[in-house]
Amino acid sequence: MEFLPSGRRALITGGTGSFGQTMVHRLLDRDVAEVRVLSRDEAKQDAMRRVLGDDRVRYYVGDVRDYDTVLRASRGVDFVFHAAALKQVPSCEFFPLEAVRTNVLGSANVVEAAERNEVGSVVMLGTDKAVFPVNAMGMSKALMEKVAQAHSRNNPGSATTISSVRYGNVMFSRGSVIPLFIEQIKAGRAPTVTNVSMTRFLMTLQDSVDLVEHAFQHARPGDVFIRKASACTIGDLAVALCQLFDVPAKLDPIGVRHGEKLHETLASGEELARAEDLGDFYRVPVDDRDLNYALYVTEGELGGAPHDDFNSANAPQLAVPQIIELLLTLPEVRAELVERDSVLAC
Repeated sequence: MEFLPSGRRALITGGTGSFGQTMVHRLLDRDVAEVRVLSRDEAKQDAMRRVLGDDRVRYYVGDVRDYDTVLRASRGVDFVFHAAALKQVPSCEFFPLEAVRTNVLGSANVVEAAERNEVGSVVMLGTDKAVFPVNAMGMSKALMEKVAQAHSRNNPGSATTISSVRYGNVMFSRGSVIPLFIEQIKAGRAPTVTNVSMTRFLMTLQDSVDLVEHAFQHARPGDVFIRKASACTIGDLAVALCQLFDVPAKLDPIGVRHGEKLHETLASGEELARAEDLGDFYRVPVDDRDLNYALYVTEGELGGAPHDDFNSANAPQLAVPQIIELLLTLPEVRAELVERDSVLAC
C-alpha cells in the first residue's frame, strides 16, 4: 500500500526531536490533511511553527507520561509515530525510574490511547541498546518492545497494528557524538573518545525514516523491523572528522561512560533464527504462542537453526575513507565545512 495515503492524519510523539522534525518535513511533502506534534518543549514547537509556516501542522504541549494528553492528541488520527523517549544513556543510569516512566509507561499510554481511538497503525522507535541491555535506557526500550508485542498477543482482533523498529546510532541526531566531535575540533581540542576500539552502527536520519515508513507499509501486529547497517570504530569516526576538517588526528581517550558497551547488537541470534530477511531489513515476527508451552513442544516446534548475533563488531566495517564519504552525505556536516571555509577565507 502507499505510505500515508492522501488526506490522512498523523501524530508524532517527541515531534520536536531530530527524527520527529525529519518526519514532519517528509509528511508535509505528501498530501496529508494534518500532522500533530506532541512534545514537552514549547520553545522548540514555537521555533518549528515559525520555520515551517504550514497550517497542516498542529502542536500539542504535553508528555506521553500523561494518558489523557496522549488520548486527546491521538483522537482522530490514522497513524502514530512514537518517538518520544529518554535516550541519553548516562542520564538514564542516574535516573532509571525516569526512563521507566517515559520509555515504558509512556509507551503503554500511547498503545492504550491508540487502541481506544482506533488508530490504524502505531510504529514505536527502538534502539540497538535494547538487545542484551546493560543500561537503564536499553532495558526500558526493550520493555517498550515487549509492550508492543504483548498488545498483539492479547488483542488479536484489534483494529490497531502496533509494531516497532530498531536501529543504531543516528548520525548528527541531537545528543550524538558527531556534533560533539565537530565542536571540539572547531575549538582546537582533541576529540574525546571513550575507547578507540568501541564500535557503533551508523545510520542517517533518512535511513531511520525509511525504516519507519517500511514498517507502516508492511507491519503485522507485534513485528520488529531492523535496518541492516554498517559500523565503525569510534576511533576511526573521530579520525575521519579530523581529516575532513584538516586538523591533526589527535584523540583524547576518556574511558567508557556509565552503562556503555564495547559493541552494540541490532539483532540476537535467537531473533535471527525466526526472522525474515527482506534485503535492507529484517522482520522479526512476534512469538504468538500462548502459555500452553507443552502443546508446542509435542508438535516439535523447538526452534530454528542457530544464528550468530548481528552486532557492530561483525557487521560490515567502514574504513576512514568510507566514513568520510558517508559524513559528506549529511547536510549538517557540509554546512559546517562551508562555515569553516568562509572563516578561513576572511
